[in-house]
Amino acid sequence: MDAGTTSLAPANSTRGEWSQFATFLKRPVLPARAPLPRAASLVAVLRLFLLDVMVMAALLAIAGAVMSSGIDVPKTALADMEIGADIALAVIFFAPLAEEFAFRGWLSGRPGHVLAVLLGALVAFGAMMLSFAATTGPAEGMGVIGPAMLVGGAAGMAVAGLSVFLLRHRDAMGWFQRLFPLLFWLSAVGFASVHLFNFKPEEMMMALPLVLPQFVTGTILGYLRVNYGLWASVLLHALHNGAFIGLVLLAGSSA
Repeated sequence: MDAGTTSLAPANSTRGEWSQFATFLKRPVLPARAPLPRAASLVAVLRLFLLDVMVMAALLAIAGAVMSSGIDVPKTALADMEIGADIALAVIFFAPLAEEFAFRGWLSGRPGHVLAVLLGALVAFGAMMLSFAATTGPAEGMGVIGPAMLVGGAAGMAVAGLSVFLLRHRDAMGWFQRLFPLLFWLSAVGFASVHLFNFKPEEMMMALPLVLPQFVTGTILGYLRVNYGLWASVLLHALHNGAFIGLVLLAGSSA
């Protein structure tokens, strides 16, 4: 194991967990592969969810003050969308799984995880493109979007799972450990940037400050992923999205 890696000890309090997170942000270090007790990991998720809620509340208060001053703020795609069970299910369950796999599944630096994301994405994209190429027209092409995504996603997950299994005993790569601080911040920036597509193309530049919450949440999710496991970041992501959907529904019912 590289000399620059450390193992994280479970914090004794919420303040201690937040302090460890702050220390991690000052100098992101990829920890050694030392599994923590599942109970300690769950407690860490709840402690950091509290921090996430507090940060989001502060950012929402700032956004509210800006809007009350008369400044127009771009609306997200969810703003004018009727949220039903299907959308809520996608946002709370499927989005956390897909986004954590894509943006943080590889942050462990282990060959199987890095290769799983790369091969999974390539296979899924290739399967979708082959499905589209087999169609004869735009209308037919639209009709296979759903099946193509299912086939591509299933194939990608199968290849990703095989990569993880075959390389499961490999530790983090040395070059990845050395570049980890840069890769960690790139992951957070990429996660925030992809949420710009929730806005209209002409509003993306104005929407840059509005993806700050996703950037902040991305740092918390990255910390959880490398210190407590991918399942921990998926769980916090689901809790975060669930809280967001709850606020949207609450705001809609009171309007």
